[in-house]
Amino acid sequence: MRSYSLIAPAKINLYLEILGDRADGYHELVMVLQSIDLADQIDLRSISTDTIRLHCDHPQVPVDKTNLAYRAAELMAELFPQALAQYGGVEITLHKRIPVAAGLAGGSTDAAAVLVGIDLLWNLGLTHSELEELGAKLGSDVPFCLAGATAIATGRGEQLSPLPDLDHIYVVLAKYRSLAVSTPWAYQTYRQQFGSSYVSDTVSLESRSARVHSGPLVNAIARKDRAKIGQLLHNDLEKVVLPAYPQVLQLREAFQSTGAATMMSGSGPTVFALVESQVQAEQIKEQVKTIMNHPDLDLWVARFCNTGIQVASSVK
Repeated sequence: MRSYSLIAPAKINLYLEILGDRADGYHELVMVLQSIDLADQIDLRSISTDTIRLHCDHPQVPVDKTNLAYRAAELMAELFPQALAQYGGVEITLHKRIPVAAGLAGGSTDAAAVLVGIDLLWNLGLTHSELEELGAKLGSDVPFCLAGATAIATGRGEQLSPLPDLDHIYVVLAKYRSLAVSTPWAYQTYRQQFGSSYVSDTVSLESRSARVHSGPLVNAIARKDRAKIGQLLHNDLEKVVLPAYPQVLQLREAFQSTGAATMMSGSGPTVFALVESQVQAEQIKEQVKTIMNHPDLDLWVARFCNTGIQVASSVK
């Protein structure tokens, strides 16, 4: 049977600004997104029946239609029934390394990997733009996860503009294993508290978005100035998540006490710090572990990466 193994990196937000409401019910956003080498492995293989089977080695991850990876396979089956009939269904196995419900796009990157994997399994020959279009049907982060690297995301997050690659930057991540923050709750709460500041006219939205494109953070990325990038980290959702989740605030403060640039990623609850070397990253990881001293706290060291979904191996 034909099979592919793919590597699916996580992402962090270096910048997240909420501009206003969209007609489709989502928020108008401007974000700077960055891939990191903390990654899941997704194995896909053809099976003789025209079904989708999903397995996962993490007990908290559903293996039914509520899983974005399953929905990605389902979407491909609906759109390409002839390929399904010709090549058969697909068995998908998720090897989770990205923490679950962490604000690191773990579900989105798995879905992106399934789109790429089925495109290869079924010899569809889809372009990157076509895969991005399919990804946008599944979730706002899926298009970014396909190519990864460093990018500005606008709209609801699906409109992407690549930025210069960043490398040699390490990141320490921390998340309480049993803590999850609902992304819809975070955005709805932000709307309730700060909706009066939303921009509504198109000209103002475009102006605010353009300001980020030419702003200090993008300039710092172009110069690969890690210290300046750290100073310019920004996430509007911290305004609602940190007061409601004191554990996340305390974790952020623990990172701050080490002197590292730190922020919550996405809607949380993962907090990260940017550092210059793996040695420094390991030191800060141990410092935060000692400060917090909590059995439910997990920490990881990762590195910025310049790739999205990658094929690790294949059997044709």
